[in-house]
Amino acid sequence: MKIGIDIGGSHIAMGVVNNNGILVEKLEKNLTKIEKENLMENIEDYIVKNFFTLSNKYNIEIVGLAIPGTVCDGVIISAVNLGIKNYKIIKNLQEKINLPIILENDAKCAAIAENLYGCIKGYSRIVFLTLGTGIGGAAFLDGKLLRAGIRPGYEFGHMVIQKNGIECNCGRKGCFEKYASMKAFKNKLREQLNLDKTISGVDLLEIIKNTNQDDPNYRKIESVISEFLEDLSIGICNLINIFEPEVIGIGGSFVYFKDIFLDRLKNNIKKENIKREGRNEILIKTANLGNDAGIIGATIKL
Repeated sequence: MKIGIDIGGSHIAMGVVNNNGILVEKLEKNLTKIEKENLMENIEDYIVKNFFTLSNKYNIEIVGLAIPGTVCDGVIISAVNLGIKNYKIIKNLQEKINLPIILENDAKCAAIAENLYGCIKGYSRIVFLTLGTGIGGAAFLDGKLLRAGIRPGYEFGHMVIQKNGIECNCGRKGCFEKYASMKAFKNKLREQLNLDKTISGVDLLEIIKNTNQDDPNYRKIESVISEFLEDLSIGICNLINIFEPEVIGIGGSFVYFKDIFLDRLKNNIKKENIKREGRNEILIKTANLGNDAGIIGATIKL
């Protein structure tokens, strides 16, 4: 058995995964405002406490961490959406947990899990995106995860799609994730509808579904969706031009909105795709493993 841990800026989930990639038990926690002030200290405490709880029930052989940022040799080099740089998380945890611990970018963890067990299984050339607080990504060639070198690379979210655009936490302006992440979409929708910032994604989805064409807010919602999908299409078409994938997988909270977004996104990309002669239609699929993909993928060492 293995333990996978998926860490975010406001949420942490950990679970026990068997050798067939099946999640057999899961624990999760939303971090309070006070806990976020000492984020990594509280995350480490949570991991250690629950590791011993789970290891008393299961024979654990390895622990894997999925982090939304750039990682290398057991160090979080940079996690801009967590406000962390050069954090030696593996060293800290191994002072209390006497097992092998592996560290990987969360989008790559989700992609690895979906490649082995989910929506992109069986394809050779693959691009995978996670849309959430930011945009993470991974690419596969001949079924193998591509890596850039010393650092994992393939930071699709920090590809610039708007010159002199919105400033990103990474220090650049106009990054893909500032326009086409689910956080960007939800914030824009709350702003246009004059909603409280605490309105959840679940509630936003219900508002969209229950707003008809006679409602004064319909045009505002439609405008936000259209702009979001246009920006998302720009980034995806850039990736298509670079990687020429057979399939594009999309995970993260985008999956919960797929009934609203997916067909329109496919149509946008199809219009761009046919402009280049000899190009086959590219499959666009949503993740099968949901929010468990990061936990499962964190336990798989490639």
